Amino acid sequence: MNIDDMRQDLGMMQMSDSFFPTGLYANSNGLESIFQNNKKITHLEVGRIIETQLKQQIGPTDLIVMENALRFASAREFDKILELDMKINSIKNIREVREASKRSGIQLVRCVREFIKDEIIEEYLKFHQIGMISGAYPVSFGLCANALGIGPQKAGLMFLYGFTVSVVGAASRMGITQHYQAQKIIHELKPLIAQIVSESLDKSTKEIWQFAPHLEILQMHHERIDYKMFIT
Repeated sequence: MNIDDMRQDLGMMQMSDSFFPTGLYANSNGLESIFQNNKKITHLEVGRIIETQLKQQIGPTDLIVMENALRFASAREFDKILELDMKINSIKNIREVREASKRSGIQLVRCVREFIKDEIIEEYLKFHQIGMISGAYPVSFGLCANALGIGPQKAGLMFLYGFTVSVVGAASRMGITQHYQAQKIIHELKPLIAQIVSESLDKSTKEIWQFAPHLEILQMHHERIDYKMFIT
């Protein structure tokens, strides 16, 4: 392994570390709605919920957007980044999810800006300040991965792994899973994560889709909960 590969791996570890301030720990992605309704849910069901989200929501939409944002940033195609940001923002129909994505995305970009100087990130933040960029998390993640020299495949793995850990972490904090069960869920989802990333690498934004109505209903219900542990 050469120095460039090691630097890429270090960047990957830094962005995927729970210490990195992305705000994902504050999202439950629908789990809290189940918890608040006093519905019993097991760690096995948590795994199936995440599997559905990866297959029907995050994989075919957010992941493809992130990978394309990374490629556009690498090619310095800022007009395409603007278009991509508007597209993913329009797809996020649930207000709470959409707002959480924007907050996490801009927080991520601002953090990376503190230690890396990148023209695309600077331009991105300028357009955000004048209201022409929403700062959607998948787009922001792709730009930051590019700034850290992380390739699309490793960025994809990191992106889906981070989402999985955020949901499993929420389940642990709500007492649905124990720590060893949480790690088992993550381990069992590794083949699916690798498969989804592998199949998404060459996809364009024209191939974006999502269909998970029951999960979206749970996410919409969360907006009306009076007392919340999580943002989503």
